[in-house]
Amino acid sequence: MVFTLFAAGGQVLRNAMQRSLTEKLGTTGATHVRFLYGLPFGLLFFGAAFYLMGQPMPRAQPGFWGWILLGACTQIVATALMLTAMRSKSFVMTTAYIKTEPVQVAVFAAIFLGDRLPLWIWVSVIVATVGVVMMSWQKAPVKQKRPITDGATSTSFDGAHTLPAKESGSGSAQAIAFGLGAAALFALAAVGFRGGVIHLGESHFWLRASLTLAIGLTIQTFILSTYLLIRDRQVLVKLVELWRPSLLGGFLGAFSSQMWYLAFALATVAQVRTLALVEIFFALIISKKLFAQGTSARELLGMALIAVGVAGVAWLS
Repeated sequence: MVFTLFAAGGQVLRNAMQRSLTEKLGTTGATHVRFLYGLPFGLLFFGAAFYLMGQPMPRAQPGFWGWILLGACTQIVATALMLTAMRSKSFVMTTAYIKTEPVQVAVFAAIFLGDRLPLWIWVSVIVATVGVVMMSWQKAPVKQKRPITDGATSTSFDGAHTLPAKESGSGSAQAIAFGLGAAALFALAAVGFRGGVIHLGESHFWLRASLTLAIGLTIQTFILSTYLLIRDRQVLVKLVELWRPSLLGGFLGAFSSQMWYLAFALATVAQVRTLALVEIFFALIISKKLFAQGTSARELLGMALIAVGVAGVAWLS
């Protein structure tokens, strides 16, 4: 549980950092911050673990590379979708959409990894997910009784004026689609990386988690660097110019991933990801401090259900 809490806290800070870099680097560039600047820290974490554990290098079992590739590739796309959603939706609400992930994780892990969960874990996962859905539920569009001032304002059938097009309907639906799509891909990424950790033999769990992180970041850095080198070299130049904030984002990304993989080595991915719903509380704090975004009573009720679900997993695990 301790590893999960550290992972969730580090991930929220990293997401906030990436969100702030999106306007300068674009979605792909901000996505790459996590991998390019996280790789040196990932290698450092593995080197320290290898030295301190004093054990031989873990030996990959059949299937290891397939699991790592699944995790690496789906995480890249999931991160890009998440950052895209954050550009058109609030930070805390996008985090809530993504945290519909636990039920998907439980299903994928049962299918692909053979993880079997007791009934009370399923109940806790579902209760927490209901809380996420409550937080994510959209209010009906508010009609604005004000004069038409420009062509960006639309008129309803009863003569009431609605919000400008960019603030209503399609943009919100798109943000939800991106957020839920990111959740599904993050679920597959979690399953892939847990598959990688458990397919590294009988070495110490810390060493297995660190090696999985280092290899995953290497693959992701190669894929996105090659893509940008071919499609948009200017973004790579900007990544170098913005090395100071990017370095912090990379460290937070590598640190949170290290904590996730340590947790995956010790518990099922569904238990870890359900406990990780505490990330929404961290996101709420960050959104108030950095982005001045408020929270409604309905969202608070949703958070209460999330807390009950998380507590159920933590207490009964």
